Amino acid sequence: MASYVPQRECEMLRIERDHDGCVARLRLSGRIRSEFLLCVRSAMNDGSARKILDLGEVTLVDLGVIRFLINCEDEGIEVAQCPPYVREWMLRERAERVELEP
Repeated sequence: MASYVPQRECEMLRIERDHDGCVARLRLSGRIRSEFLLCVRSAMNDGSARKILDLGEVTLVDLGVIRFLINCEDEGIEVAQCPPYVREWMLRERAERVELEP
């Protein structure tokens, strides 16, 4: 597994990338804040057909990250080992979106 060294502004977040040619698995650990999403997106852009975000070691997220994860799933990116509070927040945010749609 290759370790992705994020830019200085991403110091609270660790990103490790495992890539086998067809599947790119990003293991995220630590705190993910909205301002770190550019680092995550950059690490995801490797041309792999299938992408997996592994959140098994994530400790904290914010609303922008929740919306980002929802969009990732909508784009076909798998969100794996999602902490229960993050998954619940995602479900609630999706439900609110549906309620707001005309």
